[in-house]
Amino acid sequence: MVYIKTPQQIAAIKKSNIIVAEALEFIEKFIQPGIETRELNREIENFILKKNARPAFKGLYGFPAASCISVNDVVVHGIPGKQKLKEGDIVGIDIGVELNGYYGDGARTFCVGNVNESIVKLCKVTEESLYLGIEQCRVGNRIGDISAAIQQHVEKHGFSVVREFVGHGVGIKPHEDPQVPNYGKRGTGMRLKRGMVIAIEPMINMGTHEVYIMDDEWTVRTADGLPSAHYEHSVAILDDGPEILTKIQ
Repeated sequence: MVYIKTPQQIAAIKKSNIIVAEALEFIEKFIQPGIETRELNREIENFILKKNARPAFKGLYGFPAASCISVNDVVVHGIPGKQKLKEGDIVGIDIGVELNGYYGDGARTFCVGNVNESIVKLCKVTEESLYLGIEQCRVGNRIGDISAAIQQHVEKHGFSVVREFVGHGVGIKPHEDPQVPNYGKRGTGMRLKRGMVIAIEPMINMGTHEVYIMDDEWTVRTADGLPSAHYEHSVAILDDGPEILTKIQ
């Protein structure tokens, strides 16, 4: 079911998304060689709680932490733990927030110290593809227009799009219809309407697009062990174009 949001609901969803954006900015200073991913998670959870909000991922479908922290070849859904970040790593951090019954969702990939140039390029192209997807979030366009814009940019640079995990509607629930794949054909899929709020989240691999899920039933890794990058914004579709909600005011 696709929820069309009122302006008042979008304003409430925006408040939860601003906390997501603030948490992602806040955590950046902690991303140093030697820190454990569970320490990052603890800082994120405390930050959200201090905003009188709730970490939406904690307990969602049984997920055990406040944030998904995915290092190097982990694509998404990494469980924070004793793993220490090392110089040259990249770490994707995905945060969900619930405030007054409304949900925000966003993600970013951070570099740890000096990172190999080819991996920096992977992160840059993934983030660029996110914004190209957002540009297509216009009333009357279709989901496939977003998908194709992302896929075209990523593949032009020699990277690959994960198929098994996609973006989604967000706001009234943490995950809503429609699904928003990061690959597809222009002019296909659901038509975009004013009042839709969707989370666009390219998950882009340096090598093969193939992935597997570890025995913990959460952690998604690339099949070839090469790095993966992940960026995400929640976006409202308005008459005058897209509004990125995961933005610090």
